[in-house]
Amino acid sequence: MQIKRLREAAKLKQYELAELMGVKQSSVCAWELGQAYPSAENIMKLARILRCSTDAVLGYDSASA
Repeated sequence: MQIKRLREAAKLKQYELAELMGVKQSSVCAWELGQAYPSAENIMKLARILRCSTDAVLGYDSASA
């Protein structure tokens, strides 16, 4: 997962991304640390909010962000 890198590239704080996603900041933190994984629905939301592909969110597209 490349969530932290993509979030920072979008100049968002964890709490800002969490608010946009409709989840708790602790969820975003856990995703970034690899302690939990977002649902398929949340991966699509992340891609839309961070303006990248779902592949980029999952770490398959190194050219993103």
